[in-house]
This record gives sequence, C-alpha cells and structure tokens, in this order.
Amino acid sequence: MNQAKQLQKDANNILKQTSRTFYVPITLLKSPLKQTVGSAYLCMRAVDEIEDHVELNVQTKQYLLRSTSALLQHPFNDQAYRELLRPYESLLPEVTVRLGDWIRLCPDGIVDKVKESTSIMAAGMADWAEKGWHIKTKEDLDDYTYYVAGLVGVMLSDIWKWYDGTETDRELAIGYGRGLQAVNILRNQDEDSERGVNFVPNGWNRDDMFHYTESNLAQADEYMKAIKTRNILLFCRIPLALAKRTVKALKEGREKISRDEVETIVEEMKDD
Repeated sequence: MNQAKQLQKDANNILKQTSRTFYVPITLLKSPLKQTVGSAYLCMRAVDEIEDHVELNVQTKQYLLRSTSALLQHPFNDQAYRELLRPYESLLPEVTVRLGDWIRLCPDGIVDKVKESTSIMAAGMADWAEKGWHIKTKEDLDDYTYYVAGLVGVMLSDIWKWYDGTETDRELAIGYGRGLQAVNILRNQDEDSERGVNFVPNGWNRDDMFHYTESNLAQADEYMKAIKTRNILLFCRIPLALAKRTVKALKEGREKISRDEVETIVEEMKDD
C-alpha cells in the first residue's frame, strides 16, 4: 500500500475512534469532500483533545494550544510541532500527535482555510483554559461555544464554497455548531460538575439551557435552506437529527439515545 493510501486508511480508522456524531455523515460524502471534511475534522479534534485532556494542567494546555495556534499560521512545520509535544507525547492521543498528517491530507485549495479555523479554535480554547472555563453569562456561553464548535460550522461553510460554490450564512453556521455543543453540555452536565466545571450561565436552570440549545438548533434548520447539493445536505441533516433526538431523550430523563435509534435516524435520512 502506498503512503497516501495508508495515510487515508489511518485517518478513517482514527475518525471512527474519535467521532460519534460525524463519522457516519463523513463516510457518506463523495470524494474529494469525504477526504477533505475528514482531514479537517481530525485537525480540529487534535486541538480539542489537548483542551479536554484530564492529565494536563491548565498552564500546559495554554502553552500547547497557543503554540499550536501559532504554528498553524505559517506553512506547517511538523518537526517543530513534534518537538513541542515531545514532553507530553506519551499522554496525548494519536489524533493530536499526527496533526501534521491530517494537514497533509487536506487538498491544497482549502487547507489554508482549515488551518486558519483550527488556529483560531486553539487560541480561543487557550483563553478559556486560562479563565478556568467559568461561564458566567450568556455572552460567555456564546463565546465558548463559538470557539469549540461554531468554528466547525464556519470551516464547513468554507469547504462547501470551495467544493461547488455553495454559499451559506456564516452566522447560521455558527448557530448550528453552537447547538450541537449545547446538546453535549446538557448531556454531560453531571459529569462536568464532578470535575468542577460548569458551562451553564449563572442563574440559568435546565429549562434555560434547553431553550438555548433549541434556538441554536433552529438556526441549523435555517442554515440548510441555502444548500442545494444533496450530498452536503445529507451530511448536515444527520448530526442535526441526532442532536434533536438527543434533546428529546434528555427531556424524557434518558442520558442519551440508543445505538438502534442512531441507526434508524441515519437510515431515514439516507432514504429521504
């Protein structure tokens, strides 16, 4: 197997291990969208794993995220990146260590946009690590969810435009990302609380958080109205349908939706 095919195979395997929400939609995309969105997702996942890491202290997270953000603003120096990670390499997952590989997989015409969004995300995550992830207001929540998820929407919009000229509203794209992240916040509220982190603004109850989530998911519905390419539309609809079903399950007192429900939703989307 040649190097490029092996790298693509590695990317697919790591994608499967790291993404519950996006793996299936990505596999349903046609080439070159499949490779492009897959590599872009892995780039963002690489920095996300640094922010989320339970064994790294806050100062180390800030240092790694800000340094990675700076490296992404230039032609990517994989050797410098590997040197940066070397003291922590045994702790970090493969998706993070191999950021340079995911950048190499991304087509020339769009890779700079992917690097730019990932760089902004890493810097924003570093700022929130410095603040100890203390969300006090709705504005704080909007800011945090922009950096960790809204930027995914922005990056995808750039990819759609590059692919076939599809124009989408960036603000609605951010709302889509925010909505998906808000579902995760609702789902992980107890778990986050146990580790001393709270992403819910002061004075908000669970109903307020549901309202925030659903109003952002409604923006996702609006976002998709501009998309005419069936392949892209299918990709966007699946995570949204899973998010809406998860919200319903959470309101019913369940922790998450079952694997059978996931498979049913995906099949319904594909047949529609």
